[in-house]
Amino acid sequence: MGIFVKNKIKSRYSLPTDAVFNKLRLTEFSRLDKLGQTYLDYTGGNLHPKSLLHEHYNLLQESILGNPHSTNPSSQMATKLVEGARKKIIDFFNAEDYYCIFTSNASGALKIVGECYPFEDNGHYLMTSDNHNSVNGIREYCKSKGAEYTYSPIRQEDLRIDEDRLMENLDSFKDKKNKLFGFPAQSNVSGVKHDWAWVKTAKEKGWDVVLDAAAFVPTCKLDLKEVQPDFVTVSFYKIFGFPTGIGCLLVKKDSFPKLKKHWFAGGTVDYVSVKESNHLLIANHERFENGTLNYLDIPAITLGLEFIESIGIENIRKRVMDLTGLFLKEMSSLKHDNGTPIVRMFGPMNTENRGGTVILNFQDTEGNTFPFDWIENQANKQLISIRSGCFCNPGIDETNHCVSNEEMAQYYTSRKEKEFDSTTGYLRYMSKMIGRMRGATRVSFGIATTTKDIETFVNFVSKLKNKSASSIK
Repeated sequence: MGIFVKNKIKSRYSLPTDAVFNKLRLTEFSRLDKLGQTYLDYTGGNLHPKSLLHEHYNLLQESILGNPHSTNPSSQMATKLVEGARKKIIDFFNAEDYYCIFTSNASGALKIVGECYPFEDNGHYLMTSDNHNSVNGIREYCKSKGAEYTYSPIRQEDLRIDEDRLMENLDSFKDKKNKLFGFPAQSNVSGVKHDWAWVKTAKEKGWDVVLDAAAFVPTCKLDLKEVQPDFVTVSFYKIFGFPTGIGCLLVKKDSFPKLKKHWFAGGTVDYVSVKESNHLLIANHERFENGTLNYLDIPAITLGLEFIESIGIENIRKRVMDLTGLFLKEMSSLKHDNGTPIVRMFGPMNTENRGGTVILNFQDTEGNTFPFDWIENQANKQLISIRSGCFCNPGIDETNHCVSNEEMAQYYTSRKEKEFDSTTGYLRYMSKMIGRMRGATRVSFGIATTTKDIETFVNFVSKLKNKSASSIK
């Protein structure tokens, strides 16, 4: 549990940003310390501030909200709040040139792009090897429509994209009519921030661009006047914790006709006929908002974005970078008595062009790796929330552990005879098959993180000093 002295969080570390953010911890996120928990999984999901829940509860308690698809008073009130949230999103991202489509999450937004992009018309899909599986998954729509896809590789030494290879790929496929390039603004695993200039370069070379911004926008400003991908995906719980189950797809208005919806649902049509078997889709964002929107929770987005604005996104970015720099320094300093590092970190070892997400493995005196699931289990006992595995980003894990095409092919052949009930089971089997450990531990920082949290984690890792990986059970 965190230690408090005169309303200050006591830690052996000190950062310039402590005063403001320690106060936030005491007022908006005090439940962490009341419950004795150390939360270091902000890339998995942010924590909601207490005031957001109170304001949203008061709004619901004092309002009569009905299904928006009507002219009655309750419907109109809900419509007003939903459209207010939509405008807030547009303003927050400086996205006047975009439609805002509400979705279930960022994955749901990416699904719309995959379903509706015209790969079937002489198309091609280019991805970076650093991508969340929801971006990788679009390749299946690409394949089903008779098109092909290409991955642009990662450099193993720093987990950044090999830019020379990327430019070669962007210069290729000149005979293709519909070309889609997908990459993350920030890696959900390594924390690497990828180059905004790729958007302009790709578009100049005839590519449409889908930008996965889910891991980027919780701590950084996204200005869609400055950079203009065709499609941008966001999850709001990643930014301010509540509500879950709501994201959005931002579609550049002049790219909107490119998305071809092949079906319709309630709320997406201006006209539909049974007798003539015909329909007319709504001309704007509503054609992709199937059925009834989550009109009771969408208004919380306005409140959440106002909370972020009250702190300042640049202040949040600086805070997370301060924490990340401290963490990298402290992890690098941890050694066994024989001088062997306890921690092996992957990706950039400084805060330049990276976010507050770090992946690492833990090693014994002989350099043997402690199993990632054992590490997570030990952290669980200390009420420390971290995450382990490959984090829905197989490209980084395969790069980190030098998994070859032949080894992956061998695994999928063997899988016909052996099924697994979890990702952990899969990674264990792969590790045994290829003779080296797969998977890692991920730590990430956010608004509510304090230096005391980092101190707690440093103390946790220090207990591995001089311990043998072969001795654990």
